[in-house]
Amino acid sequence: MKLADDDFSLFDLPRRFAQERSVLDARWRSLQAEVHPDRFAAEGAAAQRVAMQWAVRVNEAYQRLKDPLQRGAYLCELAGQHVDAENNTAMPPAFLMQQMEWREALDDARTPAQVEALAADVAGHRRRDLEALRVLIDERGDMAAAAQQLRALMFVERFAADVDRRLEALEQ
Repeated sequence: MKLADDDFSLFDLPRRFAQERSVLDARWRSLQAEVHPDRFAAEGAAAQRVAMQWAVRVNEAYQRLKDPLQRGAYLCELAGQHVDAENNTAMPPAFLMQQMEWREALDDARTPAQVEALAADVAGHRRRDLEALRVLIDERGDMAAAAQQLRALMFVERFAADVDRRLEALEQ
């Protein structure tokens, strides 16, 4: 194990989008047990600093690998395809129409039931998009299309958060 290893190597996982969360969680716990600074308390400050670096590295990798969007973006970057969501916001017209329809539906929603129905629609869309992302990365190796899919999923995630906030406001 080296600090410079990619996250998948660090966690001894295959470099693919589809990951079993239980395997990832178990590997994280195992790595944390190996590198936790408390294990090195008797070895002095230098050993504890190194252990702290390892603990931080393991936690950062875990956060990246457990989140599907971060994992997808990381895989794209490892393949040399940057998602560049901050600068590249171009989306297909059909996607933009869907976003506009959802925004209008959220603006028009007056009851928790209406917002929950919209949330269910968005969640279904997200599941389909994540499966499409898995196919693009794991089966086709099409990282350019995967980066585009990730940018769209980031929009969906932000909208889902807006829906959640609206539901919370209505339920108060």
